[in-house]
Amino acid sequence: MVYDIAIIGGGAAGLSAAIYGTRGGMSVLVLENTGFGGQVNYTNDVDNYIGLPGISGSELADRMREHAMLSGGEFKNESVREIKDFNRPVKKLITRSNIYEAKSIILATGAKPRRLGVAGEEEFAGAGVSYCATCDGAFFRGKTAVVAGGGNTAFEDALYLAGFCKKVVIMNRTSRFRASKVLVDKVHENPAIEIRTECRIEKIQGSGSVKSVVTANTVNGRISVFDTDAVFIAIGRVPESGLIAQASELAPDGSVITDEYMRTKTPGIFAAGDVRQTPLRQIITAAADGAVAAESAISYLTLS
Repeated sequence: MVYDIAIIGGGAAGLSAAIYGTRGGMSVLVLENTGFGGQVNYTNDVDNYIGLPGISGSELADRMREHAMLSGGEFKNESVREIKDFNRPVKKLITRSNIYEAKSIILATGAKPRRLGVAGEEEFAGAGVSYCATCDGAFFRGKTAVVAGGGNTAFEDALYLAGFCKKVVIMNRTSRFRASKVLVDKVHENPAIEIRTECRIEKIQGSGSVKSVVTANTVNGRISVFDTDAVFIAIGRVPESGLIAQASELAPDGSVITDEYMRTKTPGIFAAGDVRQTPLRQIITAAADGAVAAESAISYLTLS
């Protein structure tokens, strides 16, 4: 079977695209390699999705998945390894066990956590080093945790961890935060959370599991050692754009450059959500991107 639209990624962007694509009368295939719902599955509380204040990330993910699956598209848990024939009317998507064909493709693969790139990070991954507080926070109940970062994710993680840990320390390289004022205020009000600014993690140490971090003051270079049971790294994400790198133009951060219609430089190839260059990476903007991408794919198919 040749699908009209193949969507790679089953997060907010991909599921929104699936709904709009099927409503537009297109045959739609969604390929997701982990869990439908995407990154929102690992978010504790979602306070800014319009109409659903205070919903948990997992519940929102379930609702989006259920809604999309009512649309009539096909949903498969498979990882796309390669795309071929970008410039042909029918493109090929290759997974471990199958080859799928589609007339258009929407890349909605999101982004993966950015690494600190310090000694001990890889060694203790899964043994105290984590990129998902919601996934691993409960393992450190009654213990001490460090959160590396100064954006919304870091502050959200710290607030979540404060519900389990006896102490949480946010370590940020500068004295400025990218997190919203609401989150910063909440952290300041929480007695279980400490903020250390101008603090850079140089090394993660331990024996079998994390025991401490070596830090450097970014102003005077002073080296310190802080005892901790866990390090949660929340310093941003790297767009998962490799699958269409040869068929699109990439920004310096690796995100896919599109126009306002989510079109890449290759006709029939679209990108939506966190994988594309965008000024705001949120669930609501990803969902909007998916809707636009699907409508653009429909126009491409009906006019070509």
